[in-house]
Amino acid sequence: MTIIRHELKQNIISLIIWTLGIGFLLAVCILIFPDMKTEAGDISSLFSSMGGFTEAFGMDKVSFGTLTGFYAIECGNILGLGGAFFASLTAVSILAKEENGHTAEFLFTHPVRRIRIVTEKLIAVFLQIILLSLTVFVLAVCCIAFIGETVPWEELILLHLAYFLLQAELAGICFGISAFLRRGSIGIGLGLAVTMYFLNLIANLSDQWEFLKYVTPFGYAEGTDIVTELCLDTRLVLIGMVLMAAGAAGGYVKYCHKDIF
Repeated sequence: MTIIRHELKQNIISLIIWTLGIGFLLAVCILIFPDMKTEAGDISSLFSSMGGFTEAFGMDKVSFGTLTGFYAIECGNILGLGGAFFASLTAVSILAKEENGHTAEFLFTHPVRRIRIVTEKLIAVFLQIILLSLTVFVLAVCCIAFIGETVPWEELILLHLAYFLLQAELAGICFGISAFLRRGSIGIGLGLAVTMYFLNLIANLSDQWEFLKYVTPFGYAEGTDIVTELCLDTRLVLIGMVLMAAGAAGGYVKYCHKDIF
């Protein structure tokens, strides 16, 4: 537990900044919904005529005049990208930073096995993701209630669950990558998150690219699909969790046999 507490203490500023940033953008997005609602017809007509752009973001499946449709598109992008960036950046440096900061020598002089170090660091990553996800969810509920709308509990829970799983998958993959690095790489974390996001956009544009949804976690975190079907794609979620587990397992194997010194 010592390592977990140390990691949480060390990353508390980053966690607070990302939570406040995502929360602020989400709150602003929800608070402007009453104004957007009155112009929903014009906005929907505008977006429906934008061809591939409309399909890429799923705007042909929902209406901006409904809270769930507006939330799935506008807030979904904030939650998806913001959460993906945070999870990837947190996980991709969690193991590598010990070598980069030359603290590995000190850490391994203590009577603690490498497998315990890896386990506690992985737990610390997921605790941060859970804290961010829960805080943002509570904030979303409060903002929806504040503007006088009925909270769509089922849709909201499914959406936030999907975004949490997305973050968990990327965290697992980046955690595994971190074990192969000798210094943390912000570029790799951001690059992976952005790549996965654009792979999903490509998959939405044409049926021939739909197989890409099996590669990217954004495939099962497609907000417009979730609010219209009221369920997550079980196959895509299972594949994502397998990739998450494989990434984490790779991190264990590599780091426990890695020549640190």
